[in-house]
Amino acid sequence: MTRSAPHTLTVKIVVNGIPRQVPAGTSVAAALAQQPPGTTRRSVTGEARAPLCGMGVCHECRVRIQGRIRLACQTVCAEGMAIDTDAGTVPGSATPCH
Repeated sequence: MTRSAPHTLTVKIVVNGIPRQVPAGTSVAAALAQQPPGTTRRSVTGEARAPLCGMGVCHECRVRIQGRIRLACQTVCAEGMAIDTDAGTVPGSATPCH
């Protein structure tokens, strides 16, 4: 008996206006890490930022998802999800996550 390779389901997301496909169950942080530049946002001083703790404590992975600030490490990609990595780029934009 031969076994066929398991079918991997994917979801379509849009990152900064660019359509992407990622495996179902992928966190937003992991999806962003797998594509250049591999970061989640820029700080107000222009420094590249990425998840530090990976568990939602540091808030370095803030992104805008469907217009709301979310933590990329705590959010699973969903079909059609629109992700913008502009969170934290403007003074005062480091708003709490909802």
